[in-house]
Amino acid sequence: MQPWPRTEEEALAVQDALRSRLVFDEGPASPATVAGLDVAYSEGDERLAAAVVVLSTADLSVVDTAVVRGRPAFPYVPGLFAFREVPALLDALDRLTVRPEVLICDGHGLAHPRRFGLAAHLGVLTDLPAFGVGKTRLVGDWEPVGERRGARSPLIDAGETVGAVLRTQNGVKPVFVSVGHRIDLDRACALTLALTPRYRLPETTRAADRACRDLLS
Repeated sequence: MQPWPRTEEEALAVQDALRSRLVFDEGPASPATVAGLDVAYSEGDERLAAAVVVLSTADLSVVDTAVVRGRPAFPYVPGLFAFREVPALLDALDRLTVRPEVLICDGHGLAHPRRFGLAAHLGVLTDLPAFGVGKTRLVGDWEPVGERRGARSPLIDAGETVGAVLRTQNGVKPVFVSVGHRIDLDRACALTLALTPRYRLPETTRAADRACRDLLS
């Protein structure tokens, strides 16, 4: 891997180069395993914990977990947030004994000002199908979403569909699904619904969030 960017200009150049490698296809129809990725930050200092938790799609049981401690690899710059977290997440991915078939990030893919959020970044670097499920919008507008589970509305930014606003539970706030690499939006939304049998957020996100927070506690 090339040396990690140190300046905003270097990071923008890397982002442009990696974005040209994005692939958009259907993705796996029935992946046996999926991984949730998340990062938690320590209050009051520069420590972080990155977690990758692999679940079986058959019963949503945990089949592998890897967590690492580290520090942000890049300053906070809007639009370049992935550069802070990617090295620690790649480290955690390398420690897995089970290689997941799909990566699901607590963040965004195409639904990003430069069309290259965390899910796109990790997807290209690992060449694994990847998408993001965000709790909040980063970019885009949408028409009202139906109140029933499974209802969705296109997320539109600058006239382009960059994701979907998806209702995962009846009457609960929707989530923001956007593809990153090697998976299409319909399949990403279907997987998100399969991973949200009881709660608003996917079980992948919930498991990874617990794992990285436990490491910092």
